[in-house]
Amino acid sequence: MAAVIGTRRKAREATLQFLFQEDFLRDEYTLEELLGRFTKFCDHFTIGAAAREYALYLVAECRAKAEPIDSLIGQAAVNWRLSRIAAVDRNLLRLAVCEMLVEGAPDQVVINEAVDIAKRFAALESPSFVNGVLDAVRAALRAA
Repeated sequence: MAAVIGTRRKAREATLQFLFQEDFLRDEYTLEELLGRFTKFCDHFTIGAAAREYALYLVAECRAKAEPIDSLIGQAAVNWRLSRIAAVDRNLLRLAVCEMLVEGAPDQVVINEAVDIAKRFAALESPSFVNGVLDAVRAALRAA
């Protein structure tokens, strides 16, 4: 079981880095070029085949569901415009909301993973912000 958790975590971290990259470079590179850069990133950081496969799945789902994901985040992040949320936080929220929408993982697992990743990659106050926004998204999704 530990290998599965480790693989999913690596995939989530890689996906976060792709989404972050895409946020800043989408006007300069085509999707194919960004995916090529992502492949080099995976090679460089020795992200295994299973993690890479799941990461590519998450990337595709995040892109396909971008509008509803951003809408849910915008509704849950009270007093925050999406464009004003820090890039790492914004893309981590996108990833987690995507998993809540398409993946079979329990919401609390998705939220805990996002908070743990925020502790590693984001600002000091980001884990509590990410937790609060994702809890509000979870409540809205499950109330519907």
